[in-house]
Amino acid sequence: MSIIELIAEQGLLLIPVLNILGEMIKGSERIPDKYIPLILLAFGVAGAVGVLGLSANSIIQGVLITGAAVYGNQLVKQFQK
Repeated sequence: MSIIELIAEQGLLLIPVLNILGEMIKGSERIPDKYIPLILLAFGVAGAVGVLGLSANSIIQGVLITGAAVYGNQLVKQFQK
């Protein structure tokens, strides 16, 4: 079972949004790289709550969505090396 199978369909759109947001934050140079995943987590949970409504499930979905976005970004970087 992959992480994508655990994410609600409505939340899948948030993955590329978080990737773009992460690249924008990284390009700003004002925020250290080590804080980017935490910032994305806040946006991922907020986005999932916005899409799915306030519940424990939407918070879990936000964590999964953020994990998929950050993990996917790292996979791309590792394969480019």
